[in-house]
Amino acid sequence: MDEFEKLEKEPTKEQKIWQVVAAIPQGKVASYGQVAAMAGLGRQARFVGRALGKLPAGHSIPWHRVIRSNGQIAFPEGTETCQLQTEKLRLEGVEVYKGRVKMKDFQWQP
Repeated sequence: MDEFEKLEKEPTKEQKIWQVVAAIPQGKVASYGQVAAMAGLGRQARFVGRALGKLPAGHSIPWHRVIRSNGQIAFPEGTETCQLQTEKLRLEGVEVYKGRVKMKDFQWQP
């Protein structure tokens, strides 16, 4: 296998992020920074948000399980996306109070 073939088979940064997010169990959350580190991307937490924004239509990646390291939902309070994320988390048993999740209770510890 030459160097070009190796590059072709290497997952993209987005795919690495999506794989980590897909592994977050129901009822748990992870921070953007935690996902970046687990995907081997160091401190690229902002890139995680961009990668989740590129998810293809009809995907099954649980994007809603990724929140800020302080437990806050990243979308502005009152927006449709914030309400959707809050609803999805609550359906999984994650307590969301005033747009925040208690990380000590719900953070994924693989």
